[in-house]
Amino acid sequence: MAKQPVIPHEDWIEARRDLLRREKELTRLRDEVVQARQALPWERVETDYVFEGPNGLESLSDLFGAASQLIVYHFMFDPDWDEGCISCSFLADHFDPITIHIEQRDAAFAVVSRAPLDTLQAYRERMGWQFKWLSSHANTFNVDFGVSFPSDREGLSPLDYNYSERSPFEGGEAPGLSVFCRDESGEIFHTYSTYARGLEDFIGAYRFLDVLPRGRDESDLPWGMAWVRRHDQYDAGLVEIAGIE
Repeated sequence: MAKQPVIPHEDWIEARRDLLRREKELTRLRDEVVQARQALPWERVETDYVFEGPNGLESLSDLFGAASQLIVYHFMFDPDWDEGCISCSFLADHFDPITIHIEQRDAAFAVVSRAPLDTLQAYRERMGWQFKWLSSHANTFNVDFGVSFPSDREGLSPLDYNYSERSPFEGGEAPGLSVFCRDESGEIFHTYSTYARGLEDFIGAYRFLDVLPRGRDESDLPWGMAWVRRHDQYDAGLVEIAGIE
């Protein structure tokens, strides 16, 4: 690691104050973006998708419980995979501690994947997770919200990944997060989705790594998250990332 200049304390304080000014600018800009996100118009969800969960079949409306807002994380898990995506698993390690806090703000949280329920439950047990995880294997939920591009779903026209004007995502599965709101009449609306690096805001470990002198230390890796492993595989050496060799 290259060593930064070492300077007297008074000079260090001045350099830190310069950085603090930039950090405050970023904070103000973030607040503006958050307000713009909350001001986005909504679109009506015409399909009350039905998922398979550990308690039986549950509709999209059921996932709200008593809340009027719902966050759904689209976890990459192809029906043919035995393990979930490593990057999604890294992000999912953050879910259990925050769910109880989200629920205090009139919101529910759920995870949805295309893999069959028994495969999801086996992986969930292996990882020691407790969050609500449902299978969309029998519906088009993940296709319709732009994170699944299965080759056997001819006739469907999924959104290009991350609202891109380029060709659709190269691969069958991609990560994402979608937000919904239900009004007093029971109608459901799609209010927001984010994909790709937009998901970094939900990875608390990255926020901690970003304050280190070496940061994430990913610049020399084949891709940004090549160092990440499932939390039970860090001592196992190089492992195959789902969908990537």
